[in-house]
Amino acid sequence: MRPVRVGYCIDSFDIGGTELNAVRTLEALDRKRFRVTVFHLHGTGPLRSRYDSLGVELMHLRIGSLYSPRTVAQGLRFLRTLHSQGIEVVHTHDVYTNIFATPWAWLGGCRIVASRRWLDEVPRRGLATLNRWSYRFVDRVVVNSALSSQVLVDSESVPATRIIELPNFVEERAFQHVSAEVRSARRHSWGIPPGAFVIGTVARLVPVKNHSMLLHALSCLDERIHGVIIGEGPARAALEALARSLHVETRVHFIGQLLEVTNLHQFLDASVLCSRSEGFPNSVIEALAAGCPVVATPVGGIPEVINHGRTGMLVPVDDPQGLAAAIEKLHRDKDLYRRLSESGLACVRAKYHQSAVISRLEGLYQQLAEAGGGAIART
Repeated sequence: MRPVRVGYCIDSFDIGGTELNAVRTLEALDRKRFRVTVFHLHGTGPLRSRYDSLGVELMHLRIGSLYSPRTVAQGLRFLRTLHSQGIEVVHTHDVYTNIFATPWAWLGGCRIVASRRWLDEVPRRGLATLNRWSYRFVDRVVVNSALSSQVLVDSESVPATRIIELPNFVEERAFQHVSAEVRSARRHSWGIPPGAFVIGTVARLVPVKNHSMLLHALSCLDERIHGVIIGEGPARAALEALARSLHVETRVHFIGQLLEVTNLHQFLDASVLCSRSEGFPNSVIEALAAGCPVVATPVGGIPEVINHGRTGMLVPVDDPQGLAAAIEKLHRDKDLYRRLSESGLACVRAKYHQSAVISRLEGLYQQLAEAGGGAIART
């Protein structure tokens, strides 16, 4: 059977939940069944090497503003490439490629899959309107949580029949642990003393992730509990200043951005996510795969994974005392810690392993390609 030709559209090679999910998905696709060309709007970034290593064709579409002549010229170039390569299915992964690529792909007679991997945050308000307009051209919209699906139906008038729920996933390697010696050496390299109980978060340092709640909670906890913050972003200087003002700077370890395939949550004793808004965060299911209990705020799709007291713990947004109490309970109650570790691991292996999620996406690509031009209704 000849491979299905797929146009894979991404905005950038930067680090983020959407970007990581896109590259992981491509890494997991059966490239004997699917021949992929990656169209990207920005040329460089830390994830570029992972795409290069796959040996897929990359095409940089250097657009300007969405209304500029250069953007129109790149759209025509994109359209010509769709025709010359015989691309059957176009999959856009973010708000910018939803807006830019879907109308050109529609003109090219391609089947189109758009993505909605965020709940309500877009860089500019006007983009939300344009993104809603882009759904008119698509055959299916992939969402990563039941809540996002409901938002599309209720607020953006997308028919439920055109929505496919495919959650974020973890690869088998996310379940693999390093040795106790390697784990101890890594924690030592981060400046963590032996015997410390380590809470931490793996997330971009931006206000919506609400790292300040973690720092305030740490200030309520005793000296044996240390915090690890993995990630980079514009909020770092302010967070470091806050740690000093709370007198916890010796117990907070800012590690920076780490580009590695090792599941970083295995170096923590508990994983914390204090976000004010989320779609469906990768970090929660990565922590569960590592057997690391999760304490998180009940925003976005998080409650679809974290059942309080069964697969993790939920605390209100902007409640550092509640977070501190949950962490202290995990620290002291060994039976609770073991139950959450085991049940969280079982949950993510059953529902969020890549094998189940990728097979459904591959089936969608195959279905759309077999339908050909115009057989799938867009209404």
